Parts: sequence; C-alpha cells; structure tokens
Amino acid sequence: MSTTGRSSTGRPTTGRPTTDGHAVLDDLTLPVRPRRFDELLNRAGLTSPVSRDALLAAVVLILTAVLLLGLFEIVLGAEGLTLGPVQGVVLTVGACVQALPLVLRRVRPVLCLALVVACQVVIVMASPDDLSVGGIPQIIAGYTVGTLLPIRRALAVTGAAAPVAALAAAATALVTGNDLLVPVLNHLASGLITYVVSALVGNTVATRRNYTELVRLRAAEVVRTQEATTQAAVFAERSRMARELHDVAAHHLSGLVVQAAAVERQIDSDPEAAKQGTAWIRGQGKETLDSLRLIVGVLRERPGSGGPGEDPHDAPPPGLGALDDLVRSARALGDTVDLDRTGRPRPLAPIADAAFYRVAQESLSNARQHAPGAPVRIAVRFEDREVALEVTNERAPGRTSSGTARGSDRQGMGLIGMGERAHLVGATLSTDTTPDGGWRVRLALPLYREVTTATPARPALAEGGQG
Repeated sequence: MSTTGRSSTGRPTTGRPTTDGHAVLDDLTLPVRPRRFDELLNRAGLTSPVSRDALLAAVVLILTAVLLLGLFEIVLGAEGLTLGPVQGVVLTVGACVQALPLVLRRVRPVLCLALVVACQVVIVMASPDDLSVGGIPQIIAGYTVGTLLPIRRALAVTGAAAPVAALAAAATALVTGNDLLVPVLNHLASGLITYVVSALVGNTVATRRNYTELVRLRAAEVVRTQEATTQAAVFAERSRMARELHDVAAHHLSGLVVQAAAVERQIDSDPEAAKQGTAWIRGQGKETLDSLRLIVGVLRERPGSGGPGEDPHDAPPPGLGALDDLVRSARALGDTVDLDRTGRPRPLAPIADAAFYRVAQESLSNARQHAPGAPVRIAVRFEDREVALEVTNERAPGRTSSGTARGSDRQGMGLIGMGERAHLVGATLSTDTTPDGGWRVRLALPLYREVTTATPARPALAEGGQG
C-alpha cells in the first residue's frame, strides 16, 4: 500500500511502504535552505529516497575512510597500540562496509540498523580491547529509526541493538582472556548513546516536523474555508441582483415595449394620444433608471457614508404600500387589473414587504406576456396568522388553454426568483392553473404570536403583536 499527498512546494509526495509498515514520504516540508538543496538534488537526478541515501552512504564512506586514516596514523601511535595486518584489514573493511546499509535507511529502517549493528560486531571483534571504533553510521541509523517508527517501537529496536556490541566485546574478552568489565561498559555506554539517544532525537525532530505540517494544513484549510464562504456569499449576492434586474426588466421594459407599439400606431391618427404615450414612456424610463440605480448602488462602495437617506437612490425597495402605483402603471398599459385588500393592514419587515411587491410585479408581467388582454385580480389579505397575496389572471381572450403551456415554459428566472424570495422570508409560494384555464400565484407568510409572556418569542417578519 502506498500513500500520496502534496508537499508545501507544490510537488506531489509519495508514501512508500517499509518492512515496518510505516509510510515514508519522499518529500517533506522543508525550510528555505534545505528546500534549495532539495531542488539541487532533483536537478542532479536524485529524486528517490534510495538514490539520495546512496549519496549519503557515499559521503559517510569517505568520511569513515578519512577518520580511519587519522586513527591509524595518529591515535594508535599516540596510545602505543598496534594492529596486525589482518586485524587492520578487517577493521578497515568493516568500518567502510558499515556505511553501505544507509542506502536502505528510509525504505528498510530496521534492516538498515541490523546491518549496521552486524558490521559493528565485526569492528569490535577486530579492534584492540582498549580501542572503540564506530559512530557516524550508527548515529544515522538510530536517528532514522526514531524518525520513521513510533516512539515505543523505536526504543524497543534501538534498545535491543545497544547491548549487541557489548556482548561481542564480552565474548572477545573471554576468548582472549583479557579484562572483561571495562570493554563491556565502554561498548554498552557507546551503544546507548549512538542508538537510543539518536532515536530519541529523531523522534523529537519527526514530532516537530509533523506538528509544523499539521499547522500548515490547518492554515490552508482555514484559507480554503474562507474562500468557499466568500464565493458562496458572492454567488448569493449575484443571484439576488439577477432577480432584482429581472424584475425591473420584466415589468418596466415590457411595459415600455407595449406602449411604444401603441404610440407607433397613434402617431398619425391621434397625435395628442401619441404625445401622452411618449410622456408615459419617458416617465417609465426614468422610473426604470431609478430602479437600476438602486440595484447598482448596492454594489458601489461608499466609504465614509453617513448612512441611508443621504443618497436619494438608497431608498428602500417598494412594498405592499406601493401596489396602488403598480396597478395604475399596469392600467396605463391597457391591462385590466383589480386590487382588493381585506383585513387590518400591518407593517411587515422590509425584506418581506419587498418580497410581496416583487411577486405581484412579476405576476403582472407574466400575465401581460402569457395572457395579454386577460383580466387580472390582485387580492391582499391580512389575517390573524398570515398575510397572503394572490394574483389571478383569467384565460387570454381567443385562447382555448393557457395555463398548461404557460406552466411548462415559465420555469425561468421569474418563478425561480419568486420561489427564492418566498424561501428567504419563510413564506409559501404556490402556482397553479385555475379551473377556467387561467393562472394563479399565491404567496402566504405565516405570522407567529406569543402564547404567554414566559414563552420565548419566535422570530417573525411582521410587527403588531407578532413575537
């Protein structure tokens, strides 16, 4: 099994399994300088863990040879120790070969440590009793085990490796008849330092590295969450603006087109009526521009604004109180529209009030487009537990059926926008055909009242006793 991920440098990371069941990442999160060295190795073609560890083994081999040269030339002479020809060859070969298992340190860490320990046994047996040779490969192997394995297993493995050299020294001393205590203690202390302490250091480094990577991942997740939230807010605002623009275009511009066609027919036969029509078009055009300014004004940034009211285009959108003007505008276009109000009017929240107005406006525009000439009735009912708006148009004159066809081809921004407005304020929108082939749109907003003074009030979109 292998694991894949992505490093902080943007390159994919590949997890390779080891004999110990631990996945080794090819690429780690590195600071700036190690990252540059990492890029240098990549340019040299050393991209896999084995190839890079082979380079490390070669460097350690050279350093070991240099240290052995200093050992033979300086230390032995200064201490008065001598090595036989065979003993010197075995010691040199064992010390140099001990660096080769480092090639496997990241893909087979336990096997690497075992081979290093085996070479150390040969070195101990070939060394004089008063001389301890070893160091670099042992430290690297112990450090790697601590880095890649869980702390308990790393301590168990390195703890088992630490006394091996001491046991080899004890066996050698028993065979040669030399002193036993000093060599054993010397190699035991050396094994604990080179294996166990190195494993602890490696585990500390790995823990710190994992913590840094976790912090980086959490920071990246926070950034992604903020971006997603921002994008969702932008999308919601765009949808709202699209609904507003659709309402303005569907109502005002369709009326302008109808009135312009009437003026075109009257310009020769009835110039006075044509003048009145052009004046109405001019007024509707100004109203359309005002509506567009109101919508676009939401997108404009006004730093230092003193609040609403300073700009005349920052006025709130119309509500149920503006239905009379809406009906007059529709009648001016030649539509037959009746407005009926029942119940005691009560103020609604601005967003709910605007939703009722926009639904009525859209319903009139749809009736003018899909059932031209058909009478339209707008009914507003204020009841104890709900406020309802119902817009019903009869079948268009000269048509045998209008509702079914219209129900299938009007699933555009009009009905979708009305449904979204209803959902936004917690209202219920229903649309259906009437028995005579017309069309009915009904928007109902429930009103919640407080049952007792001790009962927490539910949020409501209307005033006048609603909690």
